Amino acid sequence: YVMLLTLSPYTPTYRDRVSPPGVMIRPYLNGFTIAFNVSQPSTWQPYVDSMHHFLAAYDDKVQEEKNIECISGQYFIQGGNESEEKKACQFKRSLLQNCSGIEDPTFGFSKGQPCILLKMNRIIGYRPGAGVPVRVDCKVQKGNESDLRSVDFYPGNGTFDLMYYPYYGKLTHVNYTSPLVAMHFTDVKKNHLVPIQCSLNGKGIINDLNSDRFLGRIIFTLSIGK
Repeated sequence: YVMLLTLSPYTPTYRDRVSPPGVMIRPYLNGFTIAFNVSQPSTWQPYVDSMHHFLAAYDDKVQEEKNIECISGQYFIQGGNESEEKKACQFKRSLLQNCSGIEDPTFGFSKGQPCILLKMNRIIGYRPGAGVPVRVDCKVQKGNESDLRSVDFYPGNGTFDLMYYPYYGKLTHVNYTSPLVAMHFTDVKKNHLVPIQCSLNGKGIINDLNSDRFLGRIIFTLSIGK
């Protein structure tokens, strides 16, 4: 009990060996296979509904009301007492452009060009990339590289802006919304299982550990029927 009294509820006691982040995708419904037929809306509508539900917290109006505009390209370091509520930077879904669900409410699924969102796991105090934004890239994990001919990334060139870091924890960073990178798979081989690996790239990132498929990378399968 006495030891517990010495622990802070706001920050971890030891942060000198923070492990690199893992990643997760959205939509995530039934494992890591995203399978649908373009001509059968019932097969892709659940993915679309999941995306809209997830992005509700990123609606532009919600972000404008709760969070502030920050300076891009630099960490948003906040001082003061560790118990003080921290400000959070806006991440508007409109930043995701063709994958925002605003102009195309089906996120490309109705065209056989699905959008997948990548989210980095939250780690209190972590500053990814050591001053250089972490970038995302995707490739065919196994098989013919030509099965994946084109991927567009949003926002920008598929990076996590530094201004969203560090994260101060759920007790004080109450309105924090994790930054996202949208991957728009505009040209994937149809009627075929295509295993894809999307990885984080940057200083301090580990993405090749065989024992952990979620550390700095994620592997999923696209199966798009006509």
